[in-house]
Amino acid sequence: MLFICYPKCSTCKKAKKWLDDHKIKYTERDIAEQNPSYEELKKWHKKSGLPLKRFFNTSGMLYREKQLKDKLPNMSEEDQLYLLAANGMLVKRPLAIKDDNVLVGFKEADWIERLENRG
Repeated sequence: MLFICYPKCSTCKKAKKWLDDHKIKYTERDIAEQNPSYEELKKWHKKSGLPLKRFFNTSGMLYREKQLKDKLPNMSEEDQLYLLAANGMLVKRPLAIKDDNVLVGFKEADWIERLENRG
């Protein structure tokens, strides 16, 4: 499993602890050092079945600075993916990717349902 996080993020720390507590093996990737690529994001978005907006860190400073709340509805999906690929701080985290499971953000109930006992 690939676990993409921002080490200073409290939600990412909770998710990492959850993975460790449940003995789920993962490869950790710091989103600030190695941002997901356009191709990765495109593939994960398709697998996730989620609206693309869910991949944006809507509570982040950069999201607010760029006034993306108003701009995203008028952007193509391709432009949104390129925007996400341009700066890891725009991407909601943590991301957990294993096979066809793509989890965006940390909601323990979702992680239990989709990852527990599949480590």
